Amino acid sequence: MKIISLETFPVAPRWLFLKIATDEGVTGWGEPVVEGRAATVRAAVHELADHLVGEDPLRIEHHWQVLTKGGFYRGGPILSSAVAGIDQALWDIKGKAYGAPVHQLLGGPVRDRLRMYAWIGGDSPAHVAELAREQVEAGFTAVKMNGSAQMRPIDTPAQTKAVVDRVAAVRDAIGDHHDVAIDFHGRMSTAMSRRVLPLLEPLHPLFVEEPVLPEHARDLRRLVDSTTVPLACGERLYSRADFRDVLPTGIAVAQPDVSHAGGISEVRRIAALAEAHDVAMAPHCPLGPIALAASLQLGFAIPNFLIQEQSLGIHYNRGNELLDYLVDTEPFRFTDGYAKLPTGPGLGIEIDEDAVRRAAETGHRWRNPLWHHDDGSFAEW
Repeated sequence: MKIISLETFPVAPRWLFLKIATDEGVTGWGEPVVEGRAATVRAAVHELADHLVGEDPLRIEHHWQVLTKGGFYRGGPILSSAVAGIDQALWDIKGKAYGAPVHQLLGGPVRDRLRMYAWIGGDSPAHVAELAREQVEAGFTAVKMNGSAQMRPIDTPAQTKAVVDRVAAVRDAIGDHHDVAIDFHGRMSTAMSRRVLPLLEPLHPLFVEEPVLPEHARDLRRLVDSTTVPLACGERLYSRADFRDVLPTGIAVAQPDVSHAGGISEVRRIAALAEAHDVAMAPHCPLGPIALAASLQLGFAIPNFLIQEQSLGIHYNRGNELLDYLVDTEPFRFTDGYAKLPTGPGLGIEIDEDAVRRAAETGHRWRNPLWHHDDGSFAEW
């Protein structure tokens, strides 16, 4: 079997899909994208295609090594995301070639069902208690919310209280038998995180995500030592090397993204490294159906899995949902807040190629919001 072509499709709301075709008619799909940089990642995929056309698609590890190390300049979100989508598509091809789900090729499932969580609220959280109650009524056992909108490096007592009050409202709405995770989104400084985290302890969040920006990861040890709240990070880390210095800080949860951190191959290795540090995995995935399908395959195969993010109903998906690009939506029907074991070959989904091609004719030019403080200076989104 030989690879004959790679095609990319920018599809709304903010995704990029990849189709790899072979001379034996077996095709694989991947999702190589950095949100807001889809065109840049698309260019990187087509540059990497020079190494793939005419090659055996089943040599996944060999291709991963060549694509990540074959260029003198390595790493970063663009390259690692381009490789991630290619890697997903190659695993999809391999599973279809052998007639098996990817999780079987990774050693077989280690669980029977996979716990999922649902997002509540938007970038500026409001009415989160009501939304949390709705998701629990829909069967989810855990929700995640943004902790705040923009924050000053050291903000007012009123802003601190507002963060705690919103989380308290959600805890009251869902009770103690359900979980709430809180995303700080890197919006808080180390100083603000040290102020807020202890105040959240009585509310027992499942975890607090990105308490500081990834460039301040050296401060995570101080934060871990200052609170009993489990800390999570990793959506903006792109390799084992990026996680190497973070895992020993005492974080509780690692969150690599299968569309950003080198694909199934690399995220599985990150999971093994995390397991050695007693760190659980909650893979990042606010993306489309292919990224979610790849995340599920991994989740069923890694022993230190905690919970999976998914984007059904998320506030970014205006106009299009991930179910719009599937022939059969059954793989993403969650029961009691859990995904069932995928049984189809490869990634376990069938992409509606006609729908993808129609959407790609329009494409998208999604950009993340730009925020500013009231004095006009830049604020983290």
